[in-house]
Amino acid sequence: MAKKFDATLKTLLEGSPPDWPALADRPADEVEVIDANVSTVSGAADKVLRVRGTPDSIMHFDFQAGPDASLPRRTHGYNALLEDRHELLVRSVVVLLRPEANLSAINGTYKRQFPREKPYLTFEYQVIRVWEVPVERLLSGGPGTLALAPISAVRAKDLPTGIRRMKERLSGHRREEAARFWTSAYVLMGLRYEQTLTDRLFQEVLGMEESVTYQAIVAKGLEQGLEQGLERGAIDEARKLLLRLGQKRFGATAPARARKAAEAIGDLERLEELNEAVMTAPSWEALLGLPASRSRRRKSDG
Repeated sequence: MAKKFDATLKTLLEGSPPDWPALADRPADEVEVIDANVSTVSGAADKVLRVRGTPDSIMHFDFQAGPDASLPRRTHGYNALLEDRHELLVRSVVVLLRPEANLSAINGTYKRQFPREKPYLTFEYQVIRVWEVPVERLLSGGPGTLALAPISAVRAKDLPTGIRRMKERLSGHRREEAARFWTSAYVLMGLRYEQTLTDRLFQEVLGMEESVTYQAIVAKGLEQGLEQGLERGAIDEARKLLLRLGQKRFGATAPARARKAAEAIGDLERLEELNEAVMTAPSWEALLGLPASRSRRRKSDG
């Protein structure tokens, strides 16, 4: 998913976490955002919530704006890693943001099996297709999912009315909070509508109080400036994950030269490849392409 949409949805989820389990028909009173530091295994930035209840559980959201046949496999991988990290039950929810992402493979079940054998793995996950969600449900729901209303099951002719109702819902919020919300709504509307239409609707409904020019500048910043920041953050998280997985795999923290080699890698794709390879690598040296240590060479020579 493009990073500008990811940043937008992260803002919405972190601003009102309980609204997202409710969107998945799993309402909960006590919900908190937790570290999603396994997300760099696949290069996407997932959203992870801890849901307090009987029992406590993890809810993992994966947002997708474009077609990606690997999504079921990646979702299963996230689910397993989150269970291993938190030792809790994990519920995975895939949120498809537009019809272009709706591949036949994304049907709520991921199976693996050898030819002419029963599946050795059957993993189920929930799929929410935003364009099928009734707009009234979002307009009357929590503020965390309200910005999805313009890209839900709404007719184009009803957009002005929907945006007016969104404005009414935000009437009691501080100006800074409202600005963040309209920035999110502006960016998400780019998934379905031309920018000229979005600008016109915002200007007609919101007026100069919520400057469309300002929204356009913020949206551009999300697309350019924040993309660079998110990339750097993803690289840092991928590197941390590599060192943590390596410690689990090799039974010890990374030696200084392995840590130095990992810190020198600034390519996200390369770090993701190493995060996958670490589970089968025999040593830090083999994983990172380092010469064997002296003690290891002496042992092999002897």
